[in-house]
Amino acid sequence: MKTPPEASGPRISADMQVMDVIYCHRSTEAVFKAYEDETGHCICCEALFESVRDAAARYGLDLELMLQRLEQAAASE
Repeated sequence: MKTPPEASGPRISADMQVMDVIYCHRSTEAVFKAYEDETGHCICCEALFESVRDAAARYGLDLELMLQRLEQAAASE
């Protein structure tokens, strides 16, 4: 399992698996769930073992926006 970078930098990278992001930052699950309305798919169910980058590409999502939202959620913990 990948560990997030030091607190001085981003906590979440595009290369982290969705599962690792949720494991390290539980609050990010809500961000992934929020994309269900837009995609019609459960990212947590169908892309759990994919990288954030691959999940965003798979569902046509803006990777930078997704990373920003994930970072905001992780920072609120």
